[in-house]
Amino acid sequence: MERRDFLKKSVLAGLTTGALFSIGGLNKLSAKGNSFRELGENEENASPYDLVAVKGGEPADMFDKAILSMGGMSAFIKKGQKVVVKPNIGWDVVPELAANTNPLLVKRIIEHCFKAGAKEVLVFDHTCDDWTKSYKSSGIEKAVKDAGGKMVPGNTEGYYHEKEITNGKKLKKDKVHEAILNADVFINVPVLKNHESAKLTISMKNLMGINWDRGFWHKNDLHQCIADFASQIKPHLNIVDAYNVMKKNGPRGVSADDVIMMKSLIVSRDMVAADAAAAKLFGLNPEDVKYIKIAHDMKVGRMDIDKLNINRIKM
Repeated sequence: MERRDFLKKSVLAGLTTGALFSIGGLNKLSAKGNSFRELGENEENASPYDLVAVKGGEPADMFDKAILSMGGMSAFIKKGQKVVVKPNIGWDVVPELAANTNPLLVKRIIEHCFKAGAKEVLVFDHTCDDWTKSYKSSGIEKAVKDAGGKMVPGNTEGYYHEKEITNGKKLKKDKVHEAILNADVFINVPVLKNHESAKLTISMKNLMGINWDRGFWHKNDLHQCIADFASQIKPHLNIVDAYNVMKKNGPRGVSADDVIMMKSLIVSRDMVAADAAAAKLFGLNPEDVKYIKIAHDMKVGRMDIDKLNINRIKM
């Protein structure tokens, strides 16, 4: 990429990220409101923040700042627990195309998990491209192994087991990967990007990689199915990778010209809040992404992030 094109993209990214980071100053917003969040059993060191947004650093460094602000990984993981980290690894493309979660971020998350005392950390995705190629090309397989984690496959139906979706309107039941069902802690790590069908891929959309029959979702109101599933399967922590962001031609992408550098990270227990903040970062209103509004109305979480307690960190 020509230097002038890179600079142009970086300036564009800076203008977009301002939508999230300018509200109430760069450091923190203290309009608390009554935050909606599922309180897990590991919250004895719970953070006062509903959401943390970090800007201007490298993936690992931004996560270090964010997780410290959330009370440290020990607020989510206790010694001896089994952890599943679920990035987006759907595509057989290199990290620079930003179709998959940044491998440097995944590596640092796993390191924090083990430091908090995790017994094992499993990583997988129900990929769109060939799973062995996607795991390798994304750089995530190497990152996971280097951090001491274990990659597990998600490519055959035998790994998935039926679970009732209690409050589902379109989705009444679904098959969920056994790694999720057997985990003590589930950490959801989507990459923020454009998606031709869902408008954006973020936290709730990333859960499509833990179920078996994605085709049903696409044929039966994709947005409602995303919200239905999110009402039943709630990660303990959501970490949105917005270091490099695919602004068009998602979800797979075409070239590096589709990607802009935003150097941002969003962390929250609440999927809806994380997705609402990420939508603003992308340059959209949360209600512009239909499944965010549906999930908010279903009380899966909150998209009214102006009423949440947010820590904004600029590096």
